[in-house]
Amino acid sequence: METTADDATPARLKGTPSWVLTHTATHAGRLLWEAFSTTDARRYHYALLAALEEFGPASQASLGRRCGIDRSYIVGAINELAAWGLVERDPDPADRRRNVITLTPAGGERLRELDEILAGVQDAIFAPLSSEERDQLTRLLARVLEHHDHRRGPSA
Repeated sequence: METTADDATPARLKGTPSWVLTHTATHAGRLLWEAFSTTDARRYHYALLAALEEFGPASQASLGRRCGIDRSYIVGAINELAAWGLVERDPDPADRRRNVITLTPAGGERLRELDEILAGVQDAIFAPLSSEERDQLTRLLARVLEHHDHRRGPSA
């Protein structure tokens, strides 16, 4: 595909990290959505399953905070996962008003399937970079994110 004058991005934008990051993230999000949607999964399903596997059973509210999912969406996301048998929702014995969510064996299997899909998307997005460059990019972006992550506070 040939680039015309109308298609060209101004150099001052292409040289701005925030512009490049925004457009790369948009492209990456689209690729991930397309790949996950072929198996009826969404990014938030993956995040919830990953958090449950790594940290163990948790309340819906805790999962929402940990995964960055707004509380207005967390119940629906948990309902979907529970309907598919990927998680179990039980009353918290310490506080019956709260539910505790637990990963099922089927949820662990589903997470591994989604890991494979995600790995393929990562390979597609970062194909022009070497393994070392990918690691370096990840470390740098994680540092920027940590600095601005309001859940943890600014870095020292």
